[in-house]
Amino acid sequence: MSDAVARPAYQKYAVEVAASPIDGQGVFAAEPIPGRVKIGEIRGESVTVEEARIRATRAERIMIVELSPKKAIDFSRSPDPMRYTNHSCQPNAKLVIANGRVEFFSLKKIAAGAEITVDYGETHHDGQLPCRCGAPGCRGAL
Repeated sequence: MSDAVARPAYQKYAVEVAASPIDGQGVFAAEPIPGRVKIGEIRGESVTVEEARIRATRAERIMIVELSPKKAIDFSRSPDPMRYTNHSCQPNAKLVIANGRVEFFSLKKIAAGAEITVDYGETHHDGQLPCRCGAPGCRGAL
């Protein structure tokens, strides 16, 4: 692993950002993470959905979550390591939007060194972006 990250209060478990076999950078457990616990969250810039969709057309790497039909959060400049969470068709974590927060919870035990992944669900790619997760039963596209 590389780039060990200091842990702010809302980051409940230590993680590291490193090169990912899935895509680009990923976030990896720096310590064992129990099942069904909050791992951490991401904070970013609050923008309108309209602005978020414009920004999405201008960036190769999109780090935006729509919270509602009107509000989104852009994580492109966030220092939070969880912004590097990659998609997997068989994830070990889930992304939860609650009270305006974007939080990550483990679905099962995650071993130290394992990449933390979530299922992105619906994306703006409309099935046009090849999935690179390599999981058994991969959907093949995002």
